[in-house]
Amino acid sequence: MFKTRLLSGIVLVVILIVTVGFGGNLLFAFLGIISLIGMSELYKVVDVHNKVLGGVGYVAAVAYYGILLTGHMEYVTMLTILFLVLVMAVYVFAYPTFRAEQVMTVFFGLFYVAVMLSYVYQTRMLPDGGVVVWLIFLSSWGCDTCAYCVGMLIGKHKMAPKLSPKKSVEGGIGGVVGAALLGILFALAMNQWGGAEANPLHYAIICGVGGMISQVGDLAASAIKRNHDIKDYGKLIPGHGGILDRFDSVIFTAPIIYYLATLLAGNI
Repeated sequence: MFKTRLLSGIVLVVILIVTVGFGGNLLFAFLGIISLIGMSELYKVVDVHNKVLGGVGYVAAVAYYGILLTGHMEYVTMLTILFLVLVMAVYVFAYPTFRAEQVMTVFFGLFYVAVMLSYVYQTRMLPDGGVVVWLIFLSSWGCDTCAYCVGMLIGKHKMAPKLSPKKSVEGGIGGVVGAALLGILFALAMNQWGGAEANPLHYAIICGVGGMISQVGDLAASAIKRNHDIKDYGKLIPGHGGILDRFDSVIFTAPIIYYLATLLAGNI
């Protein structure tokens, strides 16, 4: 099991290095694909992944990515309204085939998965996105690793015992501090060898805040799974479950990093 988990983790990292490193259409296509897979995993939880209601969600995701690719983000609000009307139309005209919970999950899934993940691409497309985009993964996965280590060493007070009994307050704090320190080290490395001018303080703030938000994403995914009594969203990544199991914290971190990077533009 450990070997499978390790190998799948290495493969995932290699894929990310290639797609995020190249950016552009390659990263766009990769995120579009994993967004659809992630939405399918979420829709499967409420049994609409292969039904017309779920299909409306997939079409909306494709439309959203089309808007993103063309740069006409002013149409996102219109898409949101049309999407709501369509899912409610399916709900009404197919009644009582679908429940209100299923309809709300389909609507929610577009934003929770496709829109939130698209911020990886949007961050990569910033003027200094080739460097800043890595803070998304550094803060989310770095925080998770640091939180685990600190929690194992000194964790005593439970953070959310009903959701994740092994997570501790000490681990959570350690994860945020660890993410901030990783941000500083990354900034120093970029200044020394990356040919970039990175502000260590700003990188620490970005990664620290990203680390805090990533824990919300992790626990939110756990809450959904516990509500529906499932262990993993899928089995796409051996040893890691599905897309949502691996990217649960990234989903929440990506928009935060994007907006912090935009706020501190020219000073990071």
